[in-house]
Amino acid sequence: MDDVVKSLSKRLTPAADKPVDRPTREEAEAAVRTLIRWAGDDPEREGLHETPKRVAKAFKELYSGYKDDPHEVLNKVFKEVEGYDDIVLVRDIPFYSHCEHHMVPFHGMAHIGYYPVKGVVGLSKLARLVEVYARRLQTQETMTAQIATALEQALEPRGVAVMIEAEHMCMSMRGVQKAGAVTLTSQFTGVFKNDPTEQARFLTLVRHGKV
Repeated sequence: MDDVVKSLSKRLTPAADKPVDRPTREEAEAAVRTLIRWAGDDPEREGLHETPKRVAKAFKELYSGYKDDPHEVLNKVFKEVEGYDDIVLVRDIPFYSHCEHHMVPFHGMAHIGYYPVKGVVGLSKLARLVEVYARRLQTQETMTAQIATALEQALEPRGVAVMIEAEHMCMSMRGVQKAGAVTLTSQFTGVFKNDPTEQARFLTLVRHGKV
């Protein structure tokens, strides 16, 4: 495993999966009522009376990644692949997440590739891994590194390549208000990090058929 990935593993994994002392649902709903008043509205009026309950329920879905273990997602490795050792790539994995700075959504596509050594995981597991990390308060940079680190730890492949393209509503809806601006982040390990031609191959495969 690359030294960079090892350091990322030490830094990112505890931060992502550290348990917290959660408030009760009643406390969460009370907090929503406070925010509604802070926004300038009356949480007791008809249209907003049930909103705190709905928001608390929505939070359980939007941030369900905190209860999921990325290592369990990748715990099943298929070793009987008839000697296949070329790149495995899943591109255009859609995701929705929330910026940890403003709790405003960002969304886009994730692309993941790796060179197997000991075996492969089910293709749906790569999409599931993206969901685990996306459904948390995140930064795009951290999410990119977390996905790469999880794959390195689980598969010990010859290399991992992760690229994420996303639009951030904190830029589109507020602040500079530049709708349509896309942020791109990438993380390369192993052969992808050490061989520029492998990076180019990954990027070509990701962009194949795209304008």
